[in-house]
Amino acid sequence: MPGEAIDRYGAAGELFKALSSPVRLAIVDLLAAEPRYVHQLVELTGLTQPHVSQHLRVLRHAGVVRGVRRSREIAYALRDEHVAHIVRDALAHSGESCQGEPTSAYCK
Repeated sequence: MPGEAIDRYGAAGELFKALSSPVRLAIVDLLAAEPRYVHQLVELTGLTQPHVSQHLRVLRHAGVVRGVRRSREIAYALRDEHVAHIVRDALAHSGESCQGEPTSAYCK
């Protein structure tokens, strides 16, 4: 496999690493509906502001979200809809793939 192809897999692996937290998946799902401020994400997730900010930082560094300054606050939005589709597909798959299967870490 040429090195260029491996680089593509590496970039995809980094994206999946950024999405590996259930909290970050929830944030992406919430941002798919509309841009939101940190305080809105805090209210919707029930997490503390530092916790939400830490997860947003990971998503921002991975290129998943961007911040847009609006007055004194920053509204966070997805950079594009592709990531929202990945998250929605993963949620749908995880819900359907466990039917009739023995209980495991993924099938509860």
